[in-house]
Amino acid sequence: MTEGSAEENFAMLRDMDEALLARLVCPSTRTPLRHDAIAGELVSDQAGLAYPIRDGIPVLLIEAARRTGTG
Repeated sequence: MTEGSAEENFAMLRDMDEALLARLVCPSTRTPLRHDAIAGELVSDQAGLAYPIRDGIPVLLIEAARRTGTG
């Protein structure tokens, strides 16, 4: 699988139903995620983790997340 650019990922994610996006939560804390369109990630401020969006699909695996330095 190849990773698209942040802009491509955002465009694909934007097309997802907003109700579905509202249901996505951090697998670590079960708290809502914030969409960072510039980085192409879904961010858990509470956990301090940023989950990548690859080819328009959020990868909600803790081992795939990037530490943000907060949380």
